[in-house]
Amino acid sequence: MSHTPTGKILIFTAPSGAGKTTVVRHLLKHFPQLGFSVSATTRPPRPGETDGIDYHFLEPEDFTTRIANGEFVEYEEVYPGRFYGTLYSEVERIWALDKTIVFDIEVKGATNLKKFYPENSLAVFVAPPSKEILFERLRKRSTEDEASLKARFDRSAEELGYANNFDRILVNDVLKTTLDEAEVLTANFLGNRK
Repeated sequence: MSHTPTGKILIFTAPSGAGKTTVVRHLLKHFPQLGFSVSATTRPPRPGETDGIDYHFLEPEDFTTRIANGEFVEYEEVYPGRFYGTLYSEVERIWALDKTIVFDIEVKGATNLKKFYPENSLAVFVAPPSKEILFERLRKRSTEDEASLKARFDRSAEELGYANNFDRILVNDVLKTTLDEAEVLTANFLGNRK
């Protein structure tokens, strides 16, 4: 099977809590030519998440079998035993619909995607106004205990150092401004200027 790119790729990445999912959801509402790449993960669904829409929720054994079979464009063990990845089948599904793929993906996965598809891709790093604000946003989510929150803080602090590896940095300070800027970036990338 050929994995030659046939379309464009728009990559949004950020440390957890910086707001990339909010940005991507906004763009999907405003640009019908975008198709959302559903990542695969071994983490359990959170309340309200749907398999195949939010993520492809896989058992760890299934995930590792797919790695061995070469079914992933990229994958990462984000936390011990907690995998995330992009399936080739997902990329091909969206290109078959003649859409530009939009990714909402963690930083190392985004770095790997940009390396794998250097042409026809735009990688945007959504940055918080400061590390302190990012940590406060994560704390307010209150979806985890102190130990996993500390692991997330440590990882987020490390990921902030990757910002300059991407094509653009979008600072998410005032949400309305961030969404407007994301629309302009997307329109320019798609070729329909805003």
